[in-house]
Amino acid sequence: MRRAIVLSRNGPAWGVNPRVGAVLLAPDGTVLAEGWHRGAGTPHAEVDALSHLGDPRLALGATAVVTLEPCNHTGRTGPCSTALADAGVSAVYFGISDPGVASAGGAASLAARGVRAVAGLLAHDVEQSIRPWLSAVRTGRPFVTLKWASSLDGRTAAADGTSQWITGPDARSDVHERRGRVDAILVGTGTMLADDPELTARRSDGSLLPHQPAPVVIGARTVPAGSALARHPEPLRHYDTHDLPAVLDDLYDQGVRSVFVEGGPTLASAFVRAGLVDEFVVYLAPVLVGGPGLALGDLGVPSLPDARRLVIDSVDPVGADVRIVARPAPPAQPAPPAPTPALSAPQKETARVHRNH
Repeated sequence: MRRAIVLSRNGPAWGVNPRVGAVLLAPDGTVLAEGWHRGAGTPHAEVDALSHLGDPRLALGATAVVTLEPCNHTGRTGPCSTALADAGVSAVYFGISDPGVASAGGAASLAARGVRAVAGLLAHDVEQSIRPWLSAVRTGRPFVTLKWASSLDGRTAAADGTSQWITGPDARSDVHERRGRVDAILVGTGTMLADDPELTARRSDGSLLPHQPAPVVIGARTVPAGSALARHPEPLRHYDTHDLPAVLDDLYDQGVRSVFVEGGPTLASAFVRAGLVDEFVVYLAPVLVGGPGLALGDLGVPSLPDARRLVIDSVDPVGADVRIVARPAPPAQPAPPAPTPALSAPQKETARVHRNH
């Protein structure tokens, strides 16, 4: 399964389909073939692995190890559960169940064909490997990553408005690599007018990465015809609204499963206030700026006990800067009621007397 997770990372991180990896094993444990999903419309990981068998008869009695439950529906490709059963595979181990309404049910279909189907193998590891896609399918909206780069004292710009560059080239390169793994980048009209961003994913030499996220602008102000966004390789999507859930719903309906929010403090704070951020990626530069240019504004936190708590997933140096990746902490569970202390014999007698009176 660990090998299947590694294989899955060869597939695209963006798009409507998840990254999936598969390994086919002979009865003696020998690896027969491997496969992964290369994106919408291409063979799924299980079928890809079957296609790499030197002889199709090798699948008879084989075991398939797949990161995600084999699908059970016909879309651009046929159901993987049927392909595995037809090939003669005797057992399928997978990490997590398919959360899709139409695609789920592969394990039951396999069992009906006499194929042993076992769920839960390294489930946590698989969950983390496709967390954005899983979150999007389970919530019905794109996975939202909020990114900002700031000074150590939390400023994204100096008092005169200058903001390029707080962080160094390594951090900026890391941002572009992350841009190249999402479906869309969101900014507000304020950032768009102030910075005229390109919102592309680029290499250090300025050339474009193979995948480009769609540019999205939120706000009522007009996007100038001569802006850098007009030259973006993907069509601009402009939402003349401040209804963030509606924007995310529409993007999801268009096949967007992951978005990168790179707007200024107004848009960033609005996403945090609405509870729509699934991941924070923050780059801290070892400089002090001071002044009013804060990364976030009002978050609707009246008192420290109401602060929005985060769980830090990683802290890594990136060149001279530091990258922190965090996620919202799960809601605190109410403390269980304290057990009633046992009464001694004299206490019980006193209580009995009081009840009688």
